[in-house]
Amino acid sequence: MLADLDGLSHAEALVCLRSACAHGDRSPVTLLNLAIAEDRTGNGEHARGMMRELAARLPDWDEPHLRLAESLRREGDATGAEQAYTAVLEINPRREEALVALAALMIQRGDGAAAQALLLRCLGINPERAEAWDALGLALILSGDWASARDAFGEAQRLAPAVLGYALHLIDAAHTAGTLEAELARLDLSAEADPLNPAVLTARGLALELLGRRSEAIDALETASVLAPDAAGPAMMAGRLLARANRLRDAEAMLRKAAGLEPGDHALRNDHAAVLMRLQRHSAARGKLETVLQECGPEANVLCNLAVVLVSLGRQAEGEEAARQAIALDSAAPLPRRTLANALVYRAGVGGAELLSALRDCGERLPRAEMGDFGNVPDPERRLRIGLLSGSLRAHPVGWLTVAGFEALDPAGFEIVCLAQNVASDTIARRFRALAAAWHEVDLLDDRGLGRLGRELGIDVLIDLGGYGESGRMAACAYRLAPVQVKWVGMQNHSTGLAEIDWFISDRWETPPELEQYYSERILRLPDGYVCYSPPAYAPDVGPLPAAANGFVTFGCFNNLAKVTPDVIGTWARILGLVPAARLVLKTYQFSEPESVARVREEFARHGVGAERVELRGASPHRQFMGEYNQIDLVLDPFPYSGGLTTCEALWMGVPTVTLPGETFASRHSASHLSNVRLGEWVAADLEDYMRLAVAKASDLDSLATLRAELRAAVKASPLCDAPRFGRNLGVALRHAWAEWCAGRSSHRFR
Repeated sequence: MLADLDGLSHAEALVCLRSACAHGDRSPVTLLNLAIAEDRTGNGEHARGMMRELAARLPDWDEPHLRLAESLRREGDATGAEQAYTAVLEINPRREEALVALAALMIQRGDGAAAQALLLRCLGINPERAEAWDALGLALILSGDWASARDAFGEAQRLAPAVLGYALHLIDAAHTAGTLEAELARLDLSAEADPLNPAVLTARGLALELLGRRSEAIDALETASVLAPDAAGPAMMAGRLLARANRLRDAEAMLRKAAGLEPGDHALRNDHAAVLMRLQRHSAARGKLETVLQECGPEANVLCNLAVVLVSLGRQAEGEEAARQAIALDSAAPLPRRTLANALVYRAGVGGAELLSALRDCGERLPRAEMGDFGNVPDPERRLRIGLLSGSLRAHPVGWLTVAGFEALDPAGFEIVCLAQNVASDTIARRFRALAAAWHEVDLLDDRGLGRLGRELGIDVLIDLGGYGESGRMAACAYRLAPVQVKWVGMQNHSTGLAEIDWFISDRWETPPELEQYYSERILRLPDGYVCYSPPAYAPDVGPLPAAANGFVTFGCFNNLAKVTPDVIGTWARILGLVPAARLVLKTYQFSEPESVARVREEFARHGVGAERVELRGASPHRQFMGEYNQIDLVLDPFPYSGGLTTCEALWMGVPTVTLPGETFASRHSASHLSNVRLGEWVAADLEDYMRLAVAKASDLDSLATLRAELRAAVKASPLCDAPRFGRNLGVALRHAWAEWCAGRSSHRFR
């Protein structure tokens, strides 16, 4: 209706139309155009009043009703819009826009049959209307007819080959209908005929991803993004795939581009922030997430990401509060509960009972389904198929602490099958590939599909190595991939709270009998430590005690800032006060961001510790990271979340750790590792003992120097690094868990 004002903005058109009316032009077309301009410039209520007035004055004219319907639909008044579209069709039954729009409202409320009737009428009038074919496909999906929906989307895409939405709908329908390979072949021909069509390339990228051909999918989507530099869709899809492929810098660039093109897409900006988190740019991610919340109001998924960011920045209480806000918004969803549990494990004062309760709350909300009985032969002596479920089968704490143990399992008794997510390529990843009898990449499977795969593969014992971590798939265990399911490493910070996890691998230091009450699983207690450490071959030699040259003791902690609570900083400040000449070196990737450095310096300053006594170091390559232990005399462990892999690394570099265990599994990692290498005297009984130990050990430089010189050899000879011994122990434990299932097979049914 604004054809005579082409080239003007709505605000400019409004000025012209008001002027025309003021000068006496009161024609219906001018008045309706004025109403439309008023509507588009934010005066919706006044505009709709004008439209209703025109509709009443001119009952045979369908245009005011149509414009009223469009305004009401934008306003979110579906009922009012439906009535107005119906009024249009009563006046003009052949009005195509009203038929399609009313059908869309029917689809929105789930009435596929009514929508199909309207759309078939429209296509009878104009079979070349692409949007009607697309809407018909959506309506057919509601009735479960994916094959017909695919054909409808195909017609829409043929009529409008440049419209991305039609092409993507077609791929989704073909995928569900089981004809994706055929659709990809058609897209290949289309791409050859029209190689510069970004819609075809984007659809082809989606099809390739769904078929498991990720590298080709990324190539297609990156090309589409170049060909359509002003379109957010290809860049968004490319960014998300790049993130799944662990090409995080490329993913961040693509998602930043897409978010700039679609600044109102809060989900896209949330995804961008999530990639910034994975790039360890937590301060930047926090700023983006807080901006999204300011603009769109509270949203559970955004709050969950913000909670993770805040905890990672050492703001544990704020992270917990963000997670609780997310729960209040969506109390039935598992993600906010999972986020809360992951935050609580870092917070001071949280005991085993509170953490177990939070984890059970999460586990109870996971989706489940009856999957039928298992066909596994219940023979306790036969060769077992062990499934490893993880997104971290690489140079990661999971890899460093488990791969040697799996390599040492007796191949006559055990066969390894890897269910891998976010596959990487490094030395540890290649070791996992070499030990696996079968390797399955599971990124494209949902949790139920993953449950089916575990059964199809005949896995006897499934070991989850991801937990509720970033790329963990433990939620799939609610569908039971195997008759016996076990938790080990990989966000193993406490009990899983998940009823379908049967066993929890631990040891006598991590889980003494009096703490078993805080676990929902049965404990598979290994006779030595619960992990087997693989030291990196490139670790530097152990240097002399730094204090001998420096003239003062250097305490250190190379743990994640998430573990450094206000109580920890206060305790370390007191220790520095008791050892006046001492220095403290903290090293973690969060200190690569100035904001984290400034905040931690302020925390120490509040306790009277100057910047000259605390050095804050950022990220570095792993070889350099290990080498920096040659500048540390002894480690101060954080609490309540202690060091795990970092403690093993410090010990390998000749540096012992003072630790304070609590009730939770996460609080006891260092106690286990120290006890496993016969350094139990470094484990404190309480906070005062922790400070006493730190001061006493720092005061005995001769003993520290002797221990440093001998420690690597002692660690190498200890059960912590004895892979054959560990492999035998792990095999006995897994065999025990399997035998228990076999013994109870006649009386138990498993989902």
